[in-house]
Amino acid sequence: MEKSIKKISVLGGPGTGKSTLAKNLGKEFNLPVYHLDGMHFKDNWVERDKEERDSMIMDVAQQDEWVIDGNYKKTLDYRIKQADKVIFLDYSTFAKMKGIYGRYFECRGKERGEIPGCKEKMDFEFVKHTFLWNRKVRSHIKGVLDENESSKIMVFKNRKQLNRWFEEKFNKKIKKSIDTVE
Repeated sequence: MEKSIKKISVLGGPGTGKSTLAKNLGKEFNLPVYHLDGMHFKDNWVERDKEERDSMIMDVAQQDEWVIDGNYKKTLDYRIKQADKVIFLDYSTFAKMKGIYGRYFECRGKERGEIPGCKEKMDFEFVKHTFLWNRKVRSHIKGVLDENESSKIMVFKNRKQLNRWFEEKFNKKIKKSIDTVE
């Protein structure tokens, strides 16, 4: 990735490390980082009105510089068209499940910095959503990606592939940083 990149969209299922990658890319390119889950949820996991959320996302996507992590369908095509680079973390269901359980055990009961006011939790609906993500959401994202300029899209099938690319590009490892508040 060239240093002239000013807009990066990071996509992928739960537990793939979108937020961690977004934070690392934000540091490397000196870009502000926006987490769509942080726009979707108010305190205590209360969902924001979808129109209000989408308006917030569109406001960010119209800015000159950003790294945005998240998938929300209604604004996905616009964000991809605006982005200079799109990174899709297209991991297996097993890798996603491992990711959400690892994050839960590392952060349970703590507030994550990217979703202010929400303490890490695990419930049946989230596990089910993660388990079914490749069948229910992946095809939509792939369809939108297929309709866009392929030269700006990077797809990683696993963490090892992503980590190797990041190390080659930036001469450092991805820093795993989950910002939590006790």
